[in-house]
Amino acid sequence: MKPVWIVLGVIALVVVGVGGMFVSTWNQLVTMDTDIKAKWAQIDNQLQRRADLIPNLVETVKGFAAQEKSILETIANARARLAGAGSVPDKIAASNELSGALSRLLVVVENYPNLKSDATFHRLMDELAGTENRLAVERKRYNDSVQVYNVAVRQFPGTLIAGVLGFREHPFFEVPAAARQTPQVKF
Repeated sequence: MKPVWIVLGVIALVVVGVGGMFVSTWNQLVTMDTDIKAKWAQIDNQLQRRADLIPNLVETVKGFAAQEKSILETIANARARLAGAGSVPDKIAASNELSGALSRLLVVVENYPNLKSDATFHRLMDELAGTENRLAVERKRYNDSVQVYNVAVRQFPGTLIAGVLGFREHPFFEVPAAARQTPQVKF
């Protein structure tokens, strides 16, 4: 009779151990998934801050650079697409488009010194630069969290538990190839 109790005890310990591992892994995945969502919300917050600053920037620059209307319209259109984007991949694409338009605007500023002399333009450019820096920091934090989560979802035993519970990998915030090229400034 004792061997039966020993076998049942070992089986019970294995079941409790596996169950504990399952619950622990599940809780870790939930925590990491929530962390990613919170960090994406912060990126969204910074994207909104940037979108709120851009109309002021555009109006200021319009007063000094009527000849660069196409760049300003591109910025306004990109901002509108960002505001209307619903999914994370759409927001990433719209944000990257807006970043490209803003880098073209910075090249225009280098070509027209009178734009740089306006105090309002300076203040708005400082705000925009600060926002871009904040956004870069939040993107990095988001990508760091996505990396940790995606590794946990793909490693054993997380891959088994994640598959059963519907946890999927999150997308990284990636920069498009066009944004990796240095803008050319021509005088």
